[in-house]
Amino acid sequence: AVVDQLDYRPSTLARSLSQQRSYTLGVVTFGLKYIGPSRTLNGIADKADDLGYMLLMKKMDNFDADRIDEVIDSLLARQVDGIIWDVPENDENQEWAQGIKSLPIPIVFMSMEPKPGYSVVSMDSYLGAQMATQHLLEQGCGQIGHIAGPLDWWEARLRQQGWRDTLAKAGVQVSDNQWEQGNWSSASGAVAIEKLFARYPEMDGVFVANDQMALSVLSEASRRGIKVPDQLAVVGFDGIAESENFYPPLTTISQDPQLLGEQAIQNVVEMIQARQGNQFVIAQSRLIQPTLVVRESSKRV
Repeated sequence: AVVDQLDYRPSTLARSLSQQRSYTLGVVTFGLKYIGPSRTLNGIADKADDLGYMLLMKKMDNFDADRIDEVIDSLLARQVDGIIWDVPENDENQEWAQGIKSLPIPIVFMSMEPKPGYSVVSMDSYLGAQMATQHLLEQGCGQIGHIAGPLDWWEARLRQQGWRDTLAKAGVQVSDNQWEQGNWSSASGAVAIEKLFARYPEMDGVFVANDQMALSVLSEASRRGIKVPDQLAVVGFDGIAESENFYPPLTTISQDPQLLGEQAIQNVVEMIQARQGNQFVIAQSRLIQPTLVVRESSKRV
């Protein structure tokens, strides 16, 4: 009754001082203009709220290594209990992880190749690419092209390698005229498919490394009078909500960025609690498996 009468509000600052925890997590993110990272951030925010943590976000606009110390120092100065490092691994930043790993607080990496001694949560892009390519083979496609994401990104390389390996396992020879590189944007997908149509006219199926680029493939095929899936079967990757409303509806490898973000928060909070209890912290990595969602853009049989 007294609490209600005085309109008392617990002091988070007082609690953090008494428990030596700020109940704040730092999140370093990149590429919010892309659908995947923004959906991952939503999962991070939801799970942090469920577990009673506030978020302090820092956004990287590029892979400039000179900003790393600035970003980390800013988060440490604000006494965050742990950090979620949601910056894709690419050729420019592979050395970052070594220095960041030695921080005095727990850190969980996302969209990075699992490594011993690192806590990593990532989608299994290689498995997803295998599933997509195998599906096209099972639909009777014998000439399967690929539109890759930017190959300085670890995930894009995995998706391309999954495509290559699955074709090789099926006894299908792969040559450089069968693939083209985009940058994840729909505009880059349009340029890439135009080049593939020009130099690989016998192509009867294509695995596209993300749904946004796949949208351009469907659009360009329609413009040229190419029937999908009869003449060209198309499979994307990501499982964005809009893929079901493409024409024809897009077959895609569906990943769950919400779950990815939630798992990263769960991991870092468990590491924080272990340290508070003077327990040995074991770095764990988890690859989250995607699923194949079959729709009209690829379904022949």
